[in-house]
This record gives sequence, C-alpha cells and structure tokens, in this order.
Amino acid sequence: MNPLAIRVKVIINCAMSADGKIALKSRKQTEISNEADKKRVHELRSSVDAVLVGVGTVLTDDPKLTVKEKYVRDARNPVRIVLDSKGRTPPDSMVLNGEARTIIVTSEDCSVELPNAEVLRCGIGRVDIARLVSMLEEKGIGSVLVEGGAEVIWSFLRSRLADELYLFIGSIVIGGDTSPTPAGGEGAASVEEAVELRLMKAEVIGNGVLLKYEVTK
Repeated sequence: MNPLAIRVKVIINCAMSADGKIALKSRKQTEISNEADKKRVHELRSSVDAVLVGVGTVLTDDPKLTVKEKYVRDARNPVRIVLDSKGRTPPDSMVLNGEARTIIVTSEDCSVELPNAEVLRCGIGRVDIARLVSMLEEKGIGSVLVEGGAEVIWSFLRSRLADELYLFIGSIVIGGDTSPTPAGGEGAASVEEAVELRLMKAEVIGNGVLLKYEVTK
C-alpha cells in the first residue's frame, strides 16, 4: 500500500527531557510536561478522532487516554486505540473502563476478546500499521494522535505514515544509557534511512519548548 494514498492525518506527540529521554531507565514514566503543556495535550486529544498507543504503554503506565474536564471544557473523548499484537491488554486496564470507545488491534492469529472493546485483527504475527490506518479510514476515523511508546512512534515514522511530530522538551535531565528515547525499535541502519523533518514552529510553553515538525514524505 502506498502511504501517500492514505488520507488519515497522523500526529505524533511526545514529551522528552532536555537530553532526549521519555522515561526513567526502568521505563517508568516520569513528570516531564508542565501544566501548560498538559492543557495543550488534552486540547489536542479533544480535537482528533482517535488516540493511539502500544500495549507497552498500557502495561507500564495504565493510562485512561481520555480528555480531562480540568483542561478542556465540555471535553470530547476520542476513540482509544491500542496496538496489541498478542492480546496482552489486562481486562482491568483503564482503557477498558467503558468511558470511551476502545479498539484493541491484534494480529490475525490472536483470538483474544476483551470487555468494553472492539477487537480488530490486522497483520500476520504483528499489527500491520499501514493496513490498520486504511481500516481506520473505512471506520470514519480521519485523524489519529499517536502518544507512544517509542517503538510505536518509530514504526509510524519509518513507514512514513505520520504527517506531523510534536515534541515538548521539558527542563529536566534524566540521563542513562538505557533510558528510552522518543523513537525506539531498530532505528535507521544508515543516514539514508533516517526520517527527515521540516521544522514548522518552535514555541516556549512555560519552562519548556514545543517543537512542531512536518514529516518529510
């Protein structure tokens, strides 16, 4: 499938430390965003049709992926999507609390069923994200916010399925050789495989900086 033919808009949003880390070396999430940036993220969630994470984020952080009224008046929750090839999402996860429509995406050889969720089976062995984006378009989902984790972010960038990348840089240094960075997975094997970006905007938000990039196709 030609990614250029896919009309779903995909935005990646991520907060990282000044030294490019998104979590502690234990992979446990830590506070990076300030209140002003949290408000921006919740407004962004409220503006898109769906918010997407990998199952690793669910297992580590157990996020609700909803929009808080604290930040957005008359909040509208997007569809919650979890990439979960092997069906490892715990039935008591917050994404399965029934507060918003939830889609769990597994591989075709996974037969798991989960409460308060629609299960999509897409890909052999692991989720085929290019095919998934096409399936989401067929379901009327026109915009997706990808919030992590690092391997998921890299898969969308590498496949040129992302349109924009928003990076909030917090004023904190985490350090550590094994602390995760925004884009994980195998990474580029050469400069030619690296994903090129075009800086659209740089904005100071509280004691941090937001960089908005267009992903070069």
